[in-house]
Amino acid sequence: MMRIGLFLGTNLAIIALISLTFRLLGFEGLLQSNGVDLNLTALLVYSAVIGFAGSFISLLLSKSMTKASMGVTIIDQPRNETERWIMATVKSQADRAGIAMPEVGIFDHPSPNAFATGWNKNAALVAVSTGLLGSMERGEVEAVLAHEVSHAANGDMVTLALIQGVVNTFVIFLSRVVGFLVDRLVFKVQRGHGPAFWIVSMIAEFVFGILATTIVMWFSRWREYRADEGGAELAGRKNMINALKRLQASQGKPALPDEMAALAINAGRMQAFFASHPPLEKRIEALQQNAR
Repeated sequence: MMRIGLFLGTNLAIIALISLTFRLLGFEGLLQSNGVDLNLTALLVYSAVIGFAGSFISLLLSKSMTKASMGVTIIDQPRNETERWIMATVKSQADRAGIAMPEVGIFDHPSPNAFATGWNKNAALVAVSTGLLGSMERGEVEAVLAHEVSHAANGDMVTLALIQGVVNTFVIFLSRVVGFLVDRLVFKVQRGHGPAFWIVSMIAEFVFGILATTIVMWFSRWREYRADEGGAELAGRKNMINALKRLQASQGKPALPDEMAALAINAGRMQAFFASHPPLEKRIEALQQNAR
């Protein structure tokens, strides 16, 4: 909760600072002198409400949506020795990481993969694929589980949602400002919003959204390096490196759906700026360098 409070406080401070800066620079007065009656403070608040609403709703629904979309079977009572070992391993790792025992599940997919999700680090879900259990040694599976437990312990799901909320806020704000300026100054619309406002706002939102995505994906890549380090601490550096090498060797297998890629330990090959995960060879190299 402290993490949420700090990010919300930071975003409110940014909103107040931008509003004050615009006033000190006379930006609002300049707009008004040109017949542009735009209330920047109100627009900033509106943008923040809309920007954070979608992000937080997605975060709160993340566990239930993921269970449904991936067909995750939650292990309530282990049915075999493998499930008992998985539960015991996650319990041990969660205790060492200082978080409550996550829900643990298995989903049917040929790709060796795993993910962690949930709105709270003490109410997380860790799930592994049947493909991972069937293709990795136990030490490697232990490292993958440790990687996902580290995601939960680091609060990565919450932080990513908060960052998404911040960038959503400014995408909405800037696109509306651009649309308003074009509507008033170019097309000379005096009251309300003309077609130009909506068309330009949509185009600007698309362009700014692409730029915002690069910021969110940069954080997503950074958190993978941190979760790899956490996995190395909980399960051993050699196991973590071997697990990533195993994933490297299996990259030809079917990938997870696009909506799950950002959660998975192995997201496949994507363009560098829009990749949710760093290349596996770079992650392996980082683990090897940090061992020296």
